[in-house]
Amino acid sequence: MNGQSSSRGMTPLDVAKTEQVDEIAVSPSGEKAIYTLRVPANPLKENKPASHHLYLADLASGNSLPYVTTMSVSDIAFRPNHNTITFLGHRSADKPTALFEISLNGGEAQKIFSFPTPIAGYSWASDGNHLAYMAADTTRQEDSVLPYEPEIYEENLTQRRGYVTNLSKEGHQPHQLQVEGSIYQMHWSPEGKRLAIAVAPTPHVDDYYMHQQVLITDHHGEKVHTQVDHKGKLGHIGWSPDGSKLAMLAGADIHDPIAGRLFVISADDGSTTQLQPQLKQKFEQFQWADNNTLYYLTSKGVWSTYGRINTDGMGMKTVVDTSGPSINSFDRLSAGTTIFTASTPSHPQELFKLDGNEAKRVTNSNPWLDQKKLGKQKVVKWNGNDGTELQGILVYPINYQKDKKYPMITSVHGGPESHYNNGWVTGYSDAGQVGAAQGYFVFYPNYRGSTGRGETFAKSSQADMAGAEFDDIVAGVDELVEVGLVDSAKIGVTGGSYGGYATGWMSTRYTDRFAAGVMFVGISNNISKWGTSDIPEELYLVHARERIWEDYQSFLKRSPIYYAGQADTPLLIMAGKQDTRVDPGQSYELYRHIKTRTDTPVRLVLYPGEGHGNANATAQYDYNLRSMRWFNEYLKGQPKERPDDELKLEGTTVE
Repeated sequence: MNGQSSSRGMTPLDVAKTEQVDEIAVSPSGEKAIYTLRVPANPLKENKPASHHLYLADLASGNSLPYVTTMSVSDIAFRPNHNTITFLGHRSADKPTALFEISLNGGEAQKIFSFPTPIAGYSWASDGNHLAYMAADTTRQEDSVLPYEPEIYEENLTQRRGYVTNLSKEGHQPHQLQVEGSIYQMHWSPEGKRLAIAVAPTPHVDDYYMHQQVLITDHHGEKVHTQVDHKGKLGHIGWSPDGSKLAMLAGADIHDPIAGRLFVISADDGSTTQLQPQLKQKFEQFQWADNNTLYYLTSKGVWSTYGRINTDGMGMKTVVDTSGPSINSFDRLSAGTTIFTASTPSHPQELFKLDGNEAKRVTNSNPWLDQKKLGKQKVVKWNGNDGTELQGILVYPINYQKDKKYPMITSVHGGPESHYNNGWVTGYSDAGQVGAAQGYFVFYPNYRGSTGRGETFAKSSQADMAGAEFDDIVAGVDELVEVGLVDSAKIGVTGGSYGGYATGWMSTRYTDRFAAGVMFVGISNNISKWGTSDIPEELYLVHARERIWEDYQSFLKRSPIYYAGQADTPLLIMAGKQDTRVDPGQSYELYRHIKTRTDTPVRLVLYPGEGHGNANATAQYDYNLRSMRWFNEYLKGQPKERPDDELKLEGTTVE
């Protein structure tokens, strides 16, 4: 059994070839848009990451032209006062990422600026000549006199520096910003004499998440004019048109798990004002319309909204409401032309444009998908044990028959500061329409602690890991059983990271409820997880809210290994061997506990070269096949000890 489907529904190979629109930018004229198209590698031929190709779309006709397809591009932009497009890329593996330019009329892309280390991001000043960019420090440690040198953990790390140069002056030497720490954002002020930057004290991931600071400096970064009054997670920052203010996405405080609140900042003294602090939504993006108005994108539960708001927090007005597609990002001109990336239950992310109060689709990157039969998708609601209203997504089997009970795969998101939108929910680790094609319901619960429902809801799972948050998932499953859709003896669970933690928990603590589990890069021991993760402070500040050494027993009792001796749920555990977020030792631990203490089928699959999630094509395809085969064996088949460890791929092709 290789996980393929003979129906007209989606197969793992279909997932492997699915393309989608990622980055977007609208042209200064408002007539064109550029976008990157994510193009996966053929998993049967190359185990490598997807490429991102550059396209130009005519917004009136909907026609798109490929502009750069010979290398993978990122950070696309229109260069001010030039009829050109710029992007980051590299033409060969031995060259660092550099800045390229291509005419809006097409032609060959030319490298216009490079640096000894890869350029990680850039910003154009309004003159189109001054360039601010970020790159790893060029300072090198002296080579050892010995023929072997060990690695010293978390020491001698390279800071990410900020630089400014003028491309109109030949041979101009870049200025390094005289700011300590690692810089993650740089934005020119409208008049081109100041920079707004986001800097963390070290390049540690924990500092990136929890301790970035916004500073306003002079254009060479030699003098700090203003320090913004903020603590906690940080998202995008951007100048008002007159340069008197900044807007910022950030956490409400140090304990807010997401940078999903909208602030306006005084550029003079760094004081901040939060807009709509009681809003039961998550701000995802903003752009300035004028000095007193912002356009925004929010998540509202499982839906999205696009609208505008005044800088005093008043006059909030929705332009595209929840009846539209699931919007992921937008770009707009002051004249009003607006474009989006968005998906729906029937297709992955595409380019859309604003037409009145509607988002109209422009691109169709997967025309073959129109011939596929897809399962119905709907929003479902239920109550937790304490009466909390919860939301989720349910995908139906493609040939669903009323009054028949079906097996179900429960797919749990990670974070937990994340959520599922009512858009395209199928991926290599999310069964979605592949599960629907093979006769499953697929349930995506947004348990407490999920985003999109305001600060209070996002914090509601803190200091109670694996408590009410995971009970919410069980309550949702029970509701679907009670209404007669799902066979209670044929329920599976899967998820990655925190969703992997949930999978381990359901397969041990709630083993009587789940007949199969697929745990991906998941947590099994909260004590050892803290000591081996690269984000221990983030774990404390926005999840656990207490130190493990204050109550080791409590952390142990909230760990799947504590209940592994009673595990009766066949569990497939998969992990990246180079994962620094959730060390693969977490997977080893649960595997060893179940294998030693029970006779329950368990298998551990490791992916060399992969980190916190699989990035390469064959690794993703392999994961999808193994996951579906495991569920088919234990939720639909006649269970044997374990499925074969080798995959059978006869007759498979990717067009």
